[in-house]
Amino acid sequence: MVKQVTDQAEGLRRLLAKSGSRVVAVTGGPVGVGCTSTVVNLAAALAALGKDVLVIDERLGANSVSTMLGGVRGAGSLRAVLDGEVALDAACARHELGFSVLAASHENCAGYSGAQLGMLLAGPADVVLVDARLDRQGALSPLAAQAHDVMIVTRVAAQAITEAYACMKRLHLEHAIAQFRVLVNHVSSLADAHTTFENLAEVAARYLSVSIEDAGCVAADPLMERSLELRRCVVDAYPSAQSARDYRHVASEMLYWPMRPALCSPRAEASVRTAMPASALADTVAARQHA
Repeated sequence: MVKQVTDQAEGLRRLLAKSGSRVVAVTGGPVGVGCTSTVVNLAAALAALGKDVLVIDERLGANSVSTMLGGVRGAGSLRAVLDGEVALDAACARHELGFSVLAASHENCAGYSGAQLGMLLAGPADVVLVDARLDRQGALSPLAAQAHDVMIVTRVAAQAITEAYACMKRLHLEHAIAQFRVLVNHVSSLADAHTTFENLAEVAARYLSVSIEDAGCVAADPLMERSLELRRCVVDAYPSAQSARDYRHVASEMLYWPMRPALCSPRAEASVRTAMPASALADTVAARQHA
């Protein structure tokens, strides 16, 4: 009887053993839709749930995670880690909210294979969030291209929706991505968020033959703007704000997303020839919003 209980306990431990980090690349259209703030707030929310979270910051300057948080001291470079000069833990800055940040610009990724970069994603973190910066062709970095999910952040505005579609189109052509997750930011109502998502889902399925899944929405909230002025995330600064509650909901749902195979795919040779022009999508969105 004792042996049976022991075997069952061992089986449960194996079942619950972490099989690797969940890697989510977060990107979107133009600057201002809220990609970096989404990464930071989801990291804080996931850390509050007891998860070990690593944020990989591919952006530089004013739009970086470090700048948004008022400067994250001690954030090392990806190149130093890959060259074996420093350990991953030593290169990552530990934020007081419980998540780590690693600076990893495109320049730092240059010259390393996907396998070498993938070693970073096989570390102890439960969730790796990549604040992904696309190149001029609209492609992910070799590091971000190993994500299990690509989250597109957009807003309820014709231009932002058009840019989100254009972003998905480029990523689909570059990496043959067949499925995206979409988070609608800065929404005034659930109805607006639903309409935005449905518009994107319809045109993506019709003209790109890709599917998108609803990652949730985040309310337009003046406290969100105030938290950015304070260089803090709203989840921490104003935990009772609607936007903070929305981010916590998205974070908790993220943990139950099915684990898909990592992208790791080269540029697709077969391009979609009948993709809907971005200008046509803008006209469609505008017509539906006024219907």
